[in-house]
Amino acid sequence: MFALKTAPARTFLRRAEEIAKPVTRWSLGHAIPRVALRAAARRGDLQGRLSVEASGGADLTGLFDEIRSHGAIATTRVGHVTTRHAACKEILTSDAFKTVRFVPDSPLLNRLVTWSASGLIHPIEPPSLLASEPPDHTRYRKLVTRVFTARAVEQLRERTQAITDELLDGLDPKDPVDLVESYCGLLPVTVISQILGVPLEERDKVLALGGAAAPSLDLGLPWRTFRTVESTLAEFDSWLTEHLEKLRTNPGDNLLSKLIAAREDGVGLTERELKATAGLVLAAGFETTVNLLGNGIALLTRHPDQLRKLRDDPALWSNAVDEVLRYDPPVLLTGRLCARDTEIGGTRVERGAIVSTVLAGANRDPEIFDDPSAFDVTRANARDHVSFGAGRHYCLGASLARMEGEIGLRSIFERFPDLRPLDGARRRQTRILRGFETLPAALS
Repeated sequence: MFALKTAPARTFLRRAEEIAKPVTRWSLGHAIPRVALRAAARRGDLQGRLSVEASGGADLTGLFDEIRSHGAIATTRVGHVTTRHAACKEILTSDAFKTVRFVPDSPLLNRLVTWSASGLIHPIEPPSLLASEPPDHTRYRKLVTRVFTARAVEQLRERTQAITDELLDGLDPKDPVDLVESYCGLLPVTVISQILGVPLEERDKVLALGGAAAPSLDLGLPWRTFRTVESTLAEFDSWLTEHLEKLRTNPGDNLLSKLIAAREDGVGLTERELKATAGLVLAAGFETTVNLLGNGIALLTRHPDQLRKLRDDPALWSNAVDEVLRYDPPVLLTGRLCARDTEIGGTRVERGAIVSTVLAGANRDPEIFDDPSAFDVTRANARDHVSFGAGRHYCLGASLARMEGEIGLRSIFERFPDLRPLDGARRRQTRILRGFETLPAALS
């Protein structure tokens, strides 16, 4: 009788918890930082301005210069930030800095974070490669590197060209087209799907899930965006579980099948580690490249003189991809936590400080790049950009992205030499990932 009387109460409490947990996650990870960053931006705080202006898709070149004028690291009330190339490289390669994890100092906040955790795989939370450190990171990376070598990527070149040609064949030159939807997104997701053993019929689903989850890297999301991201991550987790089970039953010649079977010193990946690694490789495998392709097409149509150089000398396409990556990189910044008191470029950084290394800003450092605001496909040191990071967290897919970028950009301009942009292009409203939401164009 007592159980019957308390059953509604238990149901009510369970439902209340289901509501309270996501609200708590959003409040701690987004609502409070969002209010703080906007308030800081209004006061002129450089870190606050960077966060707010980046999420609006603004041109940040002037802000990069302003931050750089404060020295190796600009210290603000919000935190530390650098747009200097040397400082970014040193921080990203130094053992004194680790990946950032949200671990509050307050025991109460810590309990709230633990209690409200969703349990879902997240790209910037362990055991993701982006959020792991040695020895775990070393083990994960060895296993992935073993089946994701430069030689393996080069063997994909012919297939990537075939996929590119098929996509271009499907475009009607008489009709206007959104290049993000019909080309820039489909090329990398088709390639990475083949690498990971994803059936062709599931390609569109993977693309949609990846696009919806892209804001998961950002801080300060509005409530609706946060809920969409969480729902998408849950759907992606469910899909990935089913996909991995299919590959266990029927393995193929693909990266995920090899990861399932891979061992390092007799130890493989746990189920959670496998899902985190697979999910990151899958999402990063096309999210970076879709931005590279869209940014590259936009830049080359805005700089016809540079496109003429590429037509006159096709051997420049490889360097042009690196110049696109330097000039308008797919990723704005990454953060690092100072693990011990240290000094960067004469600036003291204390243990526990978080430093934002602005990759896009480092790529415009005049100490490294002559006339950094000029887009120049013949730039001799274009490859010195830090768009793929540096050190132990250097992007595993860099060679794949470069190869896809070269084939994808060269092929579309060879096929449609009169390609021109149309009105209506929109930049993504994400803070970390930088690219186009839509890119309307006429092909002839």
